[in-house]
Formats: sequence, structure tokens, C-alpha cells
Amino acid sequence: MAMRFQAVIRAVAGLGIGLMLAGCAEDIGVDQYGRKVAVERLEGQWLVINYWAQWCAPCRTEIPELNALEKQLKAQSVQVLGVNFDVLQGDKLSQAAQDMGITFTVLAQDPAERYQLPRAEVLPVTYIVDPQGRMRERLLGEQTAAGLTARLVVLKAEG
Repeated sequence: MAMRFQAVIRAVAGLGIGLMLAGCAEDIGVDQYGRKVAVERLEGQWLVINYWAQWCAPCRTEIPELNALEKQLKAQSVQVLGVNFDVLQGDKLSQAAQDMGITFTVLAQDPAERYQLPRAEVLPVTYIVDPQGRMRERLLGEQTAAGLTARLVVLKAEG
């Protein structure tokens, strides 16, 4: 009986540890509102990852285009994500995103390592990542919703 009890305890402990570890790997950080961004929400989708800053004039012009792209392509498994170049966090990130009029998800943690994105040296810069998590394109300078849609069509056709 004691051995059976020990086996049950080990099984429960193993299950608990497994769930804790799975929980750690299940998010990509938080958004501008402090909400967790689950990895499952991004897996299997095309990602348009844009780096922006409040002091960047072209970024300010580009944000409405990215907002439009997000609404336009959301049903087509395309997710627009923003990353603040100045690494703002918490309330400062939330306020900056609000001041810029951003309606798409802004990640508090830079996903560059996860998607092997090269360091952004100029702004704005936009990366297109395929559903397998591979960077497919790096676009420097201000982008439009129409231009990004066209690039996505070409990249999707290439496979």
C-alpha cells in the first residue's frame, strides 16, 4: 500500500510540475494592457511585427495603416504586432500606445530572439514572419496597408 501511495504522489507531483512548466512556456509576454499574450494566439499565423517609437515621425504616419491592416486581415490568419523601440514598459507603454492611436497588440517583450529578427537600427522597421515562425522579410521605412498586403500575397504564394 505504501508503494502504491508513493506512486500516486509521484504521478501527482509530476503532473503539477509539468503543468507549471507548460504554463511558463505558453505566453510570449504581455501586451500594452498587461494582458498575457498566449503563444497559441500567434502560432500558425503570419505575423507583421512593427518596431515604433513616439519620436519617429514616419512611425506616426504608419500606425493608422497598421491599424487598418490588422482589421482587414485578421480573419486571414495575419496578426499585426507592435514593439516599442525604446523598451517602454507598464503604464508608460500603455500611455505611449494610446497616444499613438495603436489598436493592434503591442508586445512589452521584444520577440526578436524568438523569431531570430535582426536588431532594428532604423525606424520604422517591419518584419514579416511566416506561420512556421521564420522571418521572411525585413521592410525598412514607412509601410502602407496596401503594400504589406501585397507582400503577404507574394510570400504566401512562394510557400
